[in-house]
Amino acid sequence: MNQELYYMFVKLARVWIPDAEEVWKSAALTKNYEDGDGSLQLALEDGTNLEHKLDPKTKNLPYLRNPDILVGENDLTALSYLHEPAVLHNLKVRFIDSKLIYTYCGIVLVAINPYESLPIYGSDIINAYSGQNMGDMDPHIFAVAEEAYKQMARDERNQSIIVSGESGAGKTVSAKYAMRYFATVSGTTSEANVEQKVLASNPIMEAIGNAKTTRNDNSSRFGKYIEIGFDPRYRIIGANMRTYLLEKSRVVFQADEERNYHIFYQLCASAHLPELKDLRLGSANDFLYTRQGRSPVIEGVDDTKELSTTRHAFTLLGVNESYQMGLFQVLAAILHLGNVEVKDRDSDSSVIPPNNSHLTAFCELVGVSYQDMSHWLCHRKLRTATETYIKTVPRLQAVNARDALAKHVYAKLFSWIVEHVNKALVTNIKQRSFIGVLDIYGFETFEINSFEQFCINYANEKLQQQFNMHVFKLEQEEYMREEIPWTLIDFYDNQPCINLIEAKMGVLDLLDEECKMPKGSDESWAQKLYNTHLKTCSLFQKPRLSNRAFIIQHFADKVEYQCEGFLEKNKDTVNEEQINVLKASKFPLLVELFQDGEKAVSPTGQPQGAGGRTRLSVKPDKGRTSSREHKKTVGCQFRNSLQMLMDTLNATTPHYVRCIKPNDFKLAFSFDPMRAVQQLRACGVLETIRISAAGFPSRWTYQEFYSRYRVLMKQKDVLQDKRLTCRNVLEFLVQDQDKYQFGKTKIFFRAGQVAYLEKLRSDKLRVACVRIQKTIRCWLARKKFLRQRRSAITIQRFTRGFQARCLAKFMRRTSAATTIQKYQRMCVARRRYRQKQAAALAMQTILRAYMARQKYRTLLRESKAVVIQKHARGLLARRRFKRCLRAIVYLQCCLRRMRARWELKKLKIEARSVEHFKKLNIGMENKIMQLQRRIDEQNNNHRATVDKLATLEAGHAADSERMRVEVTRLRGVEEDARNNANRANSLQGELERLKKELATTQKEKKTIEDWATKYRDEMEKMVSELKSQNGLLKSEKDDLNRMIQEQRQQMTEQMARAIAEETQQLETDLNEERSRYQNLLTEHLRLEEKHDDLKEEMALSSNTSRPGHRRTDSTHSSNESEYTYNSEYAEVDEGSRVSEDSGRGMDTNLTLKLQKRLGELEQDKQQLRDELENKEELFQRARARDDVEHKKARGAELEYESLKRQELESENKKLKHNLAEMRQSLLGNQATGAGAPGSPAYKVLLDQLNSSSEELDVRKEEVLILRSQLVSQKEATHHKETMTEPTHHVVDVSKLKDTDEIKQAYVGLKDTNRLLESQLQAQRRSYDNETEGLRSELQNVKEENNRQQQLLAQNLQLPPEARIEASLQHEITRLTNENLEILTDNQDPTASREARVTILRRMVDLMEQLEKQDKTIRKLKKQLKVYSKRIGEMGVGQTEGQTSPGQMVDEPVRAVSIPRREKDFQGMLEYKRQDELKLVKNLILELKPRGVAVNLIPGLPAYILFMCLRHADYVNDDEKVRTLLASTINCIKKILKKRGDDFETVSFWLANTCRFLHCLKQYSGDEVFMKHNSARQNEHCLSNFDLAEYRQVISDLAIQIYQQLIKCMENILQAMIVSGMLEHETIQGVSGVKPTGLRKRTSSIADEGMYTLESILRQLGAFHSTMCQHGTDPELIKQVVKQQFYIIGAVTLNNLLLRKDMCSWSKGMQIRYNVSQLEEWLRDKNLMACGAKETLEPLIQAAQLLQVKKKTDEDAEAICSMCHALTTAQIVKVLNLYTPVNEFEERVSVSFIRTIQTRLRGRCESPQLLMDTKVIYPVTFPFNPSALALETIQIPSSLNLGFLVRV
Repeated sequence: MNQELYYMFVKLARVWIPDAEEVWKSAALTKNYEDGDGSLQLALEDGTNLEHKLDPKTKNLPYLRNPDILVGENDLTALSYLHEPAVLHNLKVRFIDSKLIYTYCGIVLVAINPYESLPIYGSDIINAYSGQNMGDMDPHIFAVAEEAYKQMARDERNQSIIVSGESGAGKTVSAKYAMRYFATVSGTTSEANVEQKVLASNPIMEAIGNAKTTRNDNSSRFGKYIEIGFDPRYRIIGANMRTYLLEKSRVVFQADEERNYHIFYQLCASAHLPELKDLRLGSANDFLYTRQGRSPVIEGVDDTKELSTTRHAFTLLGVNESYQMGLFQVLAAILHLGNVEVKDRDSDSSVIPPNNSHLTAFCELVGVSYQDMSHWLCHRKLRTATETYIKTVPRLQAVNARDALAKHVYAKLFSWIVEHVNKALVTNIKQRSFIGVLDIYGFETFEINSFEQFCINYANEKLQQQFNMHVFKLEQEEYMREEIPWTLIDFYDNQPCINLIEAKMGVLDLLDEECKMPKGSDESWAQKLYNTHLKTCSLFQKPRLSNRAFIIQHFADKVEYQCEGFLEKNKDTVNEEQINVLKASKFPLLVELFQDGEKAVSPTGQPQGAGGRTRLSVKPDKGRTSSREHKKTVGCQFRNSLQMLMDTLNATTPHYVRCIKPNDFKLAFSFDPMRAVQQLRACGVLETIRISAAGFPSRWTYQEFYSRYRVLMKQKDVLQDKRLTCRNVLEFLVQDQDKYQFGKTKIFFRAGQVAYLEKLRSDKLRVACVRIQKTIRCWLARKKFLRQRRSAITIQRFTRGFQARCLAKFMRRTSAATTIQKYQRMCVARRRYRQKQAAALAMQTILRAYMARQKYRTLLRESKAVVIQKHARGLLARRRFKRCLRAIVYLQCCLRRMRARWELKKLKIEARSVEHFKKLNIGMENKIMQLQRRIDEQNNNHRATVDKLATLEAGHAADSERMRVEVTRLRGVEEDARNNANRANSLQGELERLKKELATTQKEKKTIEDWATKYRDEMEKMVSELKSQNGLLKSEKDDLNRMIQEQRQQMTEQMARAIAEETQQLETDLNEERSRYQNLLTEHLRLEEKHDDLKEEMALSSNTSRPGHRRTDSTHSSNESEYTYNSEYAEVDEGSRVSEDSGRGMDTNLTLKLQKRLGELEQDKQQLRDELENKEELFQRARARDDVEHKKARGAELEYESLKRQELESENKKLKHNLAEMRQSLLGNQATGAGAPGSPAYKVLLDQLNSSSEELDVRKEEVLILRSQLVSQKEATHHKETMTEPTHHVVDVSKLKDTDEIKQAYVGLKDTNRLLESQLQAQRRSYDNETEGLRSELQNVKEENNRQQQLLAQNLQLPPEARIEASLQHEITRLTNENLEILTDNQDPTASREARVTILRRMVDLMEQLEKQDKTIRKLKKQLKVYSKRIGEMGVGQTEGQTSPGQMVDEPVRAVSIPRREKDFQGMLEYKRQDELKLVKNLILELKPRGVAVNLIPGLPAYILFMCLRHADYVNDDEKVRTLLASTINCIKKILKKRGDDFETVSFWLANTCRFLHCLKQYSGDEVFMKHNSARQNEHCLSNFDLAEYRQVISDLAIQIYQQLIKCMENILQAMIVSGMLEHETIQGVSGVKPTGLRKRTSSIADEGMYTLESILRQLGAFHSTMCQHGTDPELIKQVVKQQFYIIGAVTLNNLLLRKDMCSWSKGMQIRYNVSQLEEWLRDKNLMACGAKETLEPLIQAAQLLQVKKKTDEDAEAICSMCHALTTAQIVKVLNLYTPVNEFEERVSVSFIRTIQTRLRGRCESPQLLMDTKVIYPVTFPFNPSALALETIQIPSSLNLGFLVRV
């Protein structure tokens, strides 16, 4: 035992021990193992102690467990200890804990069936694995398929993917996904959709060849090998399928819980369909062949829907509806045949009852005679040498013959379908290579094993042998490539078992021999096997208790086979007469099924053997028709086809997929170790492990070894040569030289050595950690002690000082207290004495003063009482009371009336203020109205009461006054009576009576006063109550107002939120619509490119072409297709049309499909455009909803202002007219001097000036038009002369035919112009010395004349209609200004009215004059065009003596000879129609973007093209506009198609296309765009054509260029992202390197050819600088950068989710650092606001997820709140993939992952795992006007555009 073994078996070392239930169980050593110990002291994981006994003979120690960091590895060969328990545990951890179903085992992909649908097979996963190395991604079936596809293209060698496993392991699904991968990544060479046909064969073969078994709901009951063919460009062109050993017995028999083939149940489930009514089908339980398993339904499977899928697949493969119904008819006939009941007639014969409904249905469906079929089902024909006779058969034989016929018909149907599937998949294109996918049954062993299991296991023996040889070969090739010494590896060779089966006198040979015997039986064959092999072959055994069975020791296990039925199944015979009946059928399809099957005899070769039955093979070979071929048995055929399969596999490079069934109960993610171990042993995975373990399974590159185990080296051991360093270290660490070998690039280790090195490394790190901890803890402890010591000393010093200070303070305070007490007591005594003295004096003073005041008050009160009694009594007091009472009552009435009015007004105001809230508060309004009504009633009552009181008071006052008068009179009488004593007695009685009345009146008065007082109190009480109610109403009103305000505020907020949400939703919908529209544009562009490619291919294949020119047929837009007709494109299109016509016979259907598809895309495009416009309109409406009320309010004001403005204009016209009349009147009345205004000289001057100005305007316009035309004709003539003659010649105008009129018109106009100018100058010179008033008037006229000339010059650039409107508008403005001046000067209404009339007439005359002038101009233009055309026709034959148009005979040709005011350059470029091709060629096709970007202004080609377009618009040439735009668009498309992969070219034309689009908008004349222009730029707007439709076409072109730019950038960045963002160590030393298996990953160690983060940043900088140089819009650059960062984030995250080695804490740190560098780049470029950072949020959160704690529930909550940008599937995937790089890190527990899933269960999100890297954000092109003036642009000579003329 070596030292490594002693070192590993120490205390706490973990080992594997056997277990009956779990196969292997983990345990840990409780004490060290010593040499010689007979047992190990172990402790299980549950804490149980166990003593493990060692074998005393072998002393074999138990298997060691791998370190925790190696558990869950992608490749089993990466494990340090390669043995069965390690493999089983690794698979279990990956399957149960990480939910990973794929694992590598060297060259084998182990796939465990999850029994659950997983989202790992979408197109995003396919795109992620496409182009990747097999070791760079996590294990997947797509990785194996990609490896096969890549090796086929690289090595030019055919490939095979061998998928094996037992039933229910997922073989068919794996094969299906592999074929789907090939179909997705390769595509096809034509429109035949071969890849779809290949995939469509799967549902057909599953329907007719798959069935439900006890182990699998979709078990393949046959083997198939599909060869997928590829052309030289490695695109799918076809496929071919070969099948093996169909299980025909399932047609007539199924075990419990099993089903027949799916197609039967699909037909029964769809029997209600109208087209299947004639089949007379019903429920599956109605037929014997479908009800025996008592399980007709599979949970979760809709057989009706599956039949629809099958029929669609048939249609896709070219099987028409009639053939499909024929197939279903045969299948239904088989079901009816199974229900045919055969009864016993006697012991030797049987009979079918007459009129059997099922037999009748069978005969009608297959078209045979009822009597013949019923007869031959119960009889057979025997032939002898001399005669033939018919014999009856018993019931059992008849039933067997019926079942044999059903099986034979189904086998024929199966072969026919396979044959037609192959025909549909065949192609005429030459096949260069193929990839074969073998879906074959795995090793099977049941309680009863028969002939089918024997053949299956025989095939697996052959495949296992081939697998072992291939693994061994790869292993040895690796050693030889690395040039290391090696010895022959001993591996299990199953050739003896194969010889036992297929060699001479083997099992199959003896079986065939027994079949040829006349009386051969299963028992006799078994005896022959015993006699032949029992004693000679150790692999053959005989069961103890059976003489009709045998046992064979296969590579996987021992299998016992029952001999019963072997001979019958090997012969596979059927009654010949039944076949003849079927051949005579009237059903064409049935005849076609049997047309290749000829009469066959029994394999014995004797006519009378076996009752004259016909024996047919399982899959007859169509290529051989000899009689010998039909004598082959099933076993012989299977052996031959298997040998052919092995030859095919040996000629290809194999790739292995081993499917494992985790449990027998189909439970999702449930792992049964016992079943898994059985399959691992059977499928060869453990054999691969054993072969690898026998050699050097662990392999490290020198760089990886150095990086990983640098900690084990000393400083002196580190050398410059890393290989020598590794060699020295290994020799020191591992003494046994046989444990490792040094290769050329790698170090090879034996099994267990990596674990030993990992142990040393972890111990070294642990020791280093302990040392670091010890040192740090010592330093911390000493530092803490010194700090505490210093603190203690300081505390003591301060404490002692404090105590001393406290003592001194106490002594000082004691002395001071004594002194203070002395003085304080004295002060208190003195203060108390003085207080007492002062109090005594104060009391005496107060008492004496009080007594004096009391005495004074008594005297004063008595005196005043006497006075009051004397003066206050009597009538005075009553009068004062009455007067006060009346005043008080009156004031109360007034005050109450005034307050009532105030309240009424207030209530009315309040009622009006709440009027608009009535709808919201209807109930409250009613309540308020009731309260108001109640108040009014109370007020009325109060008013009536007050009136009544006033009436009573008035009556009482009158009575009182009357009584007072009466009293006065009585007093007089009494006075008289006194005087008259005699009368006193007589009047005494009357006086007494009056006194009584007076007393009564007083009583009544008092009663009335009491009632009035009471009533007043009641009214005051009522008023107070009303006031309180009024207060309550006011409070209620305030509450209502407050509630209304709150509701208004809430409604406003809700409205704002709703508007914001609706706006956001509209923006989202708009972006979605834009995305859909731009995706359709992409699809449209792809179809256009495909269409062009097809045209080119047709042109190349066609040898004939017709000359001539045609219009270009473009599918891009109607404008292009109508107006593109230049010669170059016409020739190309003509060639395309010719080739299309020549190839129309080959693929007319394809052309029609393309045309139909293009039409649909155009319709979709138009619909999306309409929807986009509707969405934008809705968006604008939503935005403007808040401004509706404001607009309504402003509408009335604007309308009022408009009416006012119109009125002012009419007034101005009247004022102008009045002004003219007033001037005339002034001229007639004034008699001033000659120079004054109104003098004859002034009048003559004014008339002449007005007439000359008008005439000058007209003549100038005509002269300028004629001059421009004549100059252009002169230049054309001059150009033609220079082309023919080197010298210049004078052209004689008089010699031209029909040119006299032009000459005379020109001379007359020129003379008139000169005359008018001379007259004007003379008039100005003659009146220069006039008076100051006349001089100022003339100056105004001059200024007006200059303005008119400028306006005329500007109007000449406009079309006639616009010219008239502009002139009219200017005249109206001028007259309005004059009117305003007149109004300020003239206040006379009569004169003003007359002036208005004059102005109005002047305006009418001016309008008529303008119309006449416009008609004259049009007439002259037409004449000028006619004359120009004639001149052009005559220009070809001009001679030397001819003169140019518009000149006299003796005058030279000079363009500047026409006198006019020089104009500035108008920003237009003129070119001739024949120069258009040269223009687009030099400016687009041959332009080098790099030179233009560096030396010229950005967007120069766009400016030049627009200036040319402006001139075409200026001359009103619609044909020129169309052709120029169409040529530009086509040329840009052409250059992009030619150089679409060049980023600089695509960026250049994106910038120029956008600039051209902005120019079309900026100079379109729309107000929304013109407001950004300067006044000069607005003069350059297009005047004749509305190019809105072309703007949309160019916008679509810009979208296509943008998408091409994104694809170009993506192609450049794709190779950099994974390497730079994930693999490269930006922070050196952080990431660790783990051991890898056979599938080496891309190393993360720095490599010279490796991309880094700096590479990505440099590339991003290059992209940005290029776009800036090309003048790309800043907003567009932001969108491009956002798309770039999305691609970087999506690709990085997708690779992170598919790479287990990247999910670690250190890698999270690397990613976050890389993201920070990208953000820093954004800051440097000022692009942080473009939204690019937000696209990296999923990647940032994934990196944070790798670094956060993952243990407690709080951590789970933090993760859920942090990772809002990641989906649940992505979070769980990262947690499952999280892998510690070192032993110090901890894995994520399963319970924690379950907690995360539970918390995230409520999220509504897509279940998609990967981000879609093909997503392109919808692009917008915000309007970006240019400040560059078109007239300032100079065209460099380097562009070769000298033929362009500045206008």
